[in-house]
Amino acid sequence: MLSKNLKIKIYRNIILPVVLCGCETWSLTLREEHRLRVFENRVLRRVFGHRRGEVTGEWRKLRNEELNDLYCSPSIVQVIKSRRIRWAERVARMVDRRCVFRVLVGKPEGKSPLGRPRRKWDDNIKMDLQEVLCRGMDWIDMA
Repeated sequence: MLSKNLKIKIYRNIILPVVLCGCETWSLTLREEHRLRVFENRVLRRVFGHRRGEVTGEWRKLRNEELNDLYCSPSIVQVIKSRRIRWAERVARMVDRRCVFRVLVGKPEGKSPLGRPRRKWDDNIKMDLQEVLCRGMDWIDMA
């Protein structure tokens, strides 16, 4: 049987890097963010196990708030947002001739499909910066 500290190290050093591979370029919807939080809570429940209730003495699952108190690191969604902002800073410092810069900043030609446009990576960066209280600034100028 593995200790809790070893299980947390395995989660941080093996599982998280595999799950977050390439997350800098993801354009997450709220549903996908929710699924990632559910995944993280499932793993943490496996790590920390069940608790005995104070009043009834029965075993019960840990609540999300209790998991957040036990696991002090930032949540998986916060890690994705911080990595995305770091990647945006690197892209903003790139030369205009670089392919990555042209793909992420350029505007596609032609007609757009009918309906509501899908959330773009650029929109996610703007929302992430609003959470960090940098409202109204362009992410390229800020970098």
